[in-house]
Amino acid sequence: MEKAELYKDLEQQARALLEGERDPIANAANFAALIWDTLPDINWAGFYFRRSGWLVLGPFQGKPACSRIQMGAGVCGTAAAKARTLVVPDVHKFDGHIACDEASNSELVVPLMKFNIVIGVVDLDSPSFDRFDQDDAKGIEALGRLWITASADLPG
Repeated sequence: MEKAELYKDLEQQARALLEGERDPIANAANFAALIWDTLPDINWAGFYFRRSGWLVLGPFQGKPACSRIQMGAGVCGTAAAKARTLVVPDVHKFDGHIACDEASNSELVVPLMKFNIVIGVVDLDSPSFDRFDQDDAKGIEALGRLWITASADLPG
């Protein structure tokens, strides 16, 4: 299956899963599980939510993770501080990378925006180098927008 088709199918599944549920935590939990179960070659999928100057761990699938990441630190904090998606082919070459799981070799982080304010990020890790590309970024960005739309009780 081509990536565009994979993400289109994933978006349809997410719409069905999120239908009728407005709680952001419940939606984030199901969203993380859906990504974990659907995307190949992923060893971590989840959310961090912005709380003051920190990103605080939200629902996820994978090994235990860092509970707090300072804004601007690591891949997640950098993506949040810059309000832009980061595709990192080799996390070991990313200055300041925070290794929550030593098995991770590549990462994709998508900021979640509400009213042009970063409220959190979606973070995906892979044990493979160069796992993520712009097709993955676009697919996860679209899913992130869907999560924001479905979750009524978001701050911001």
